[in-house]
Amino acid sequence: MLFLYYSQVNALADCNMELPQINQVHKLLLTAFVFFFLACLGLSFPLEPPGNNRQWHMTSDVKEVAGKSYDYIIVGGGTCGCPLAATLSEKFSVLLIERGGSPYGNPLVIDRRYYGFPLIKTDKYMSVAQSFTSEDGIGNVRGRVLGGSSAINGGFYSRASEEFVCKAGWDKELVKEAYEWVESKVVFPPFYLSPWQSVAEFSILEAGVLPYNGFSLEHIKGTKISGSVFDEFGKRHTSADLLNAGNPKNLTVLLNATVKSIIFHHSSYRNETRAKGIRFIQSNGTLDETYEAYINKAKNSSSRGDVILAAGALGSPQLMMLSGIGPKEQLRRFNISIVREMKGVGQGMQDNPCIAVLVDSKPQNRLPDPPQIAGITDDFKIIVEASIFPLSSNSSRVNVAAKIAMPTSKGVLELNNTDPRLNPSVRFNYLASEDDMEECVKMTKLLERIARSKSISFFLGESKQEKLTSTDVDLRNFCKKNVRTIYHYHGGCTVGSVVDEQNKVYGIKGLRILDGSTFSESPGTNPMATILMLGRYQGLQILRERKADSGLNAKEQTK
Repeated sequence: MLFLYYSQVNALADCNMELPQINQVHKLLLTAFVFFFLACLGLSFPLEPPGNNRQWHMTSDVKEVAGKSYDYIIVGGGTCGCPLAATLSEKFSVLLIERGGSPYGNPLVIDRRYYGFPLIKTDKYMSVAQSFTSEDGIGNVRGRVLGGSSAINGGFYSRASEEFVCKAGWDKELVKEAYEWVESKVVFPPFYLSPWQSVAEFSILEAGVLPYNGFSLEHIKGTKISGSVFDEFGKRHTSADLLNAGNPKNLTVLLNATVKSIIFHHSSYRNETRAKGIRFIQSNGTLDETYEAYINKAKNSSSRGDVILAAGALGSPQLMMLSGIGPKEQLRRFNISIVREMKGVGQGMQDNPCIAVLVDSKPQNRLPDPPQIAGITDDFKIIVEASIFPLSSNSSRVNVAAKIAMPTSKGVLELNNTDPRLNPSVRFNYLASEDDMEECVKMTKLLERIARSKSISFFLGESKQEKLTSTDVDLRNFCKKNVRTIYHYHGGCTVGSVVDEQNKVYGIKGLRILDGSTFSESPGTNPMATILMLGRYQGLQILRERKADSGLNAKEQTK
């Protein structure tokens, strides 16, 4: 082990790293091996610091909420919904409704040692992850718990590129402020690198993914260590923790309740349709037992709140169609009354194609290990990470994976049925475009160099892996056969097609969508950071908008 440590630090020096960077790696690796040694002795560390800061009201009793009115109703207590609810509650009453349960007290969610377990322990209605298989035949999951996918993913935190922010038309300073707000509450620098992450770092550098950037939250070319929502105790901090920053007097969180449809009111006088509330059911109840909650009517003001969908890239387009907004053929097929025909709903679905290479020769009982390292290369088109992922409670595999960061292939989401608890039908059309296939061939060649590196061979105590394939034709076939998801799917309600730059749904008053369904590409190394930021950012924008509206109304009343 010590030989591995010193020989690989020398390898980093050969990559023309400067002395401060090498010193940083020395510290990280030394800490990693100390922790590894203690773990081998069977010692454990505190999983949760004492104290619980939650003051906001959380309930699973639908009758507590039924018939009540709120300034804002947010559908989906996930990665974006929680920071949005916390922000809006500073000034307004908010109902946050989540189809899943609480993450608190669930070791599969909170404990780093159980990374990956929620993805292999799923059921039809109540598990924290809901599995689905796309029409491409590739298995996938979506979050179904307060905190959403931030409660079940690898915890990797990395900001979007400046180019992405500019393209979105966002206020750069407010974006920075929103990122920092999130980071001050649920993001942590690496307390240590695990032995496998240390080896992965060296192997990616050995394969030529340069420069070495050390620790960085930015989306930059080369190899870097990034932030995580896992703290030094190995405890996960989900987006649900951001609710602690809200005004508890204004915040109600309803769990285990699934929204069935949006309630609309059409005014012939104003010739407008407005979202006025939601219909919902208990997640483990029947479709017939329906409850309602409403948006408050404005008092002494023309400004009023919104229903905001934050149900994710599958949930938001699905709910739009179940509520009568979408392609008319889809709505008629299920006898859904058309509120507004909108062809863009469900269109532009994308998932970043991923290839994962298993570097160990057989499953073993290794502790699961989420990614901490990223290699960003080929003009930001390929992103590499490594993990140890569980297959069962006592079996795991060591892998290196890469994704195509900017795929051009697109698919579609359609309804399967009218039960909002069940998955819609989705096809991503992985590698359908020639550009994506060519990128996959490049990506697989890079993964092969990483998998056959000296660093990995030494770590595993095994000889170098055999070459995966020999020709580009073989690599193309390998890509077709082995493409999978990296769980960064997006689209279905994209900006410019379904919503405007303020995330307002075209042609409908009082309805917004705020989640990954509005993205036409996945931001940065991993989308979680930007979706967390988006909740805070748009929440602040809405508060500014309401303040400006109230100022205008006050002026009109004094005339």
